[in-house]
Amino acid sequence: MSRTETPRVLVVDDEPPICRSVEKILAKVNVLTRSALNGHAAQTLMEAESFDVVITDLRMSSLGGLEVLRRVKEGNPDAVVIVMTGYASVASAVEVMKSGAFDYLPKPFTPEELRAVVGQALQESARRKQHRALQDTPAGRKPLTHQFIGESPKIKTVISMVKKVAATDSTVLICGESGTGKELIARAVHANSPRRDRVFFAVDCGTLSGNLLESELFGFQKGAFTGADRDKEGIFSLAAGGTVFLDEISNSGPEVQGKLLRFLEQREFLPLGAGAVRKVDVRLIFATNQNLEDMVAAGTFRQDFYYRIQVYPIPLPPLRERREDILPIAYHFLRLYNQTLGKKIAGFDDDVARHLTAHDWPGNVRQLRNVVERAVILCEKSTITSKEVHASGEPDEMNRLLECVPQTSHELKHLKQEIRARATAAVEKNFLLQALDKNAWNVSQAARQVGLLRSNFQALMKKHGIARSARVSKP
Repeated sequence: MSRTETPRVLVVDDEPPICRSVEKILAKVNVLTRSALNGHAAQTLMEAESFDVVITDLRMSSLGGLEVLRRVKEGNPDAVVIVMTGYASVASAVEVMKSGAFDYLPKPFTPEELRAVVGQALQESARRKQHRALQDTPAGRKPLTHQFIGESPKIKTVISMVKKVAATDSTVLICGESGTGKELIARAVHANSPRRDRVFFAVDCGTLSGNLLESELFGFQKGAFTGADRDKEGIFSLAAGGTVFLDEISNSGPEVQGKLLRFLEQREFLPLGAGAVRKVDVRLIFATNQNLEDMVAAGTFRQDFYYRIQVYPIPLPPLRERREDILPIAYHFLRLYNQTLGKKIAGFDDDVARHLTAHDWPGNVRQLRNVVERAVILCEKSTITSKEVHASGEPDEMNRLLECVPQTSHELKHLKQEIRARATAAVEKNFLLQALDKNAWNVSQAARQVGLLRSNFQALMKKHGIARSARVSKP
């Protein structure tokens, strides 16, 4: 797809209102959308036209989403498939990701969620086309490094480390602050490995309790515990031949660590309630934003497990330690949001560029991405100025928003949404902190007190950057 060609998206859903809604949302960001009311109609359209992204419902009366996914993979491997469904569950998510879907979108979803996932899918489609074009040339037989941005010595060292370890089956431990891109590194290792054509699973250990994490990874037999009314395959079984990325491994309990240690040493595991072990060929990549050596010394992380996952550590530097990469990354996100939001912004003025480069970015690349997205939303001219982005930090951000004077109804709508979201976020974070303080930072007790599932409470903690290690001791 050329830079000037309008991205093309196919929506497959047997509910016409859903199709019309998706078309309306994507029309605002310069995306050409076609719709099909069943899988057979989608097949006809795909044979006549080419699409960059296919968004399909999972359950349809005629030719379901998994079959649509299979036909897309066979007929147009460059196209990226997003599966949406009103029957969201871990099991269905695992099934569609195992089948090769790029992402999974539970209904109902917001326009912002849809545009974000479509923007990422368009990036992936472009990467696939570039990959195929390079493979068609003799020089292109070498593996790619998977979306790295930056020319600093530190990031070049990371790229070199990825290239060296990707061809092996060695265990990798990626260490870095939140927002530095640890999952991107894990995907790069997988994409440059002999397993590149097999499934990649990313699991956030911080959002799953010990028992739930164990059952998701290893599976269980019917009757293993109350509510286990059927056998369930775990992620390790579903990922056979592929890669499993375990993010925030510091949040896993000693029992899970012990079972992972056995798997690393024997390549076998025991599903909950099973009477016989299973062997499976899966590569494990771990990541953490905590100092595991300190946790070992404090007795909160198993020493034997720590030494076993330390085979090939990759330290990922924070953004403040590779400032020469900040502007290239910012321009990458500018191009992305120009496309997804239908803007034609040329760049940042000199003052903004200096501020971006000088800022410490405590939230790293994730924070930079959010700042650029907000600036693109607010900017109505060809250049982003200090009116749209203030790089001195989050405390002044709300004041900056309140001082902005929208010039159009479209800008007013986005500004109101952003102010509402920021105000709600502050209340939500204080709500979590108060619940934790009242319960001596016992997450399970705090979740029960406020009426939330423990997994949902942990997900909110992660969303607001609240870690157990952040607890402040009171005199």
